[in-house]
Parts: sequence; C-alpha cells; structure tokens
Amino acid sequence: MFLQPKKTKYKKTRKGKLKNLEFKNNTIKFGEFGLKAQVSGIITARQIEAARRTIARKIKRKGKIWICIFPDLPITSKPTESRMGKGKGSVSYWGARVRGGTTLFEVCGIPKHVATEALRAGSKKLSVNTKIFD
Repeated sequence: MFLQPKKTKYKKTRKGKLKNLEFKNNTIKFGEFGLKAQVSGIITARQIEAARRTIARKIKRKGKIWICIFPDLPITSKPTESRMGKGKGSVSYWGARVRGGTTLFEVCGIPKHVATEALRAGSKKLSVNTKIFD
C-alpha cells in the first residue's frame, strides 16, 4: 500500500527547487519522539512505507506512529531507449518534498530506548540524513 493522492488538479507538475531549512514543521506535535530530516531532498512513497513498516516492526505494534509527510509530487520518466521529444514522460512514482528540519515520523507510547532503536532502523530506509529528537 503506497501513498499517493486520490485526485490532483494537474497530472504532471515540475519538481521545483528545494530550499535549505524548515522552521515551521520542526517540532513534535503528536508523539513523544520524532525523526527529523537534516538536509533537503525528495523521499519517495516506497521509502516512506518501508520506513513505516520497519518502525512498526521494531516497536512490536505497541505504541502509535504518525507519518508527518505525504508524497504529493508526481515524478515522471520517459521509457528507456526512447527518442528525444514527444512530450513529458508518464508518472512513474510519487515523492514528498522535504526541507531540512522537517519532522518525518513521530512515535509515542513506548520507552525511549525502543523508540530510538526503531527510528534509527527506519531512518536507514530513507534517502536523506536524519536526526532523532524528543
């Protein structure tokens, strides 16, 4: 089950430039411990799901997990060995724009050592450098 929007206004969009730091979404809102991105980048829906599954497996489904990002950016690609031109490629996967400092995951209801171990295991599935905070 990969995350993607049910409906979008436009089928394809431009990726745009990523700014360096985020100052709005850099605090914990729901849980006790959080996983924060240190650098900007694009995280795919598959990476988010893999990290979520890893965190859920490590906490043995005792606590609660919040996913604080949503992949709403369509990433397109043209087929291999196709000639130049003839428009933009079709949507191949969905990604989430992440700025440095954005909270990615939050957990609560578990001890600190279990939470840090789970978030560390989940962070290895992501394509950006992360930091665990409480």
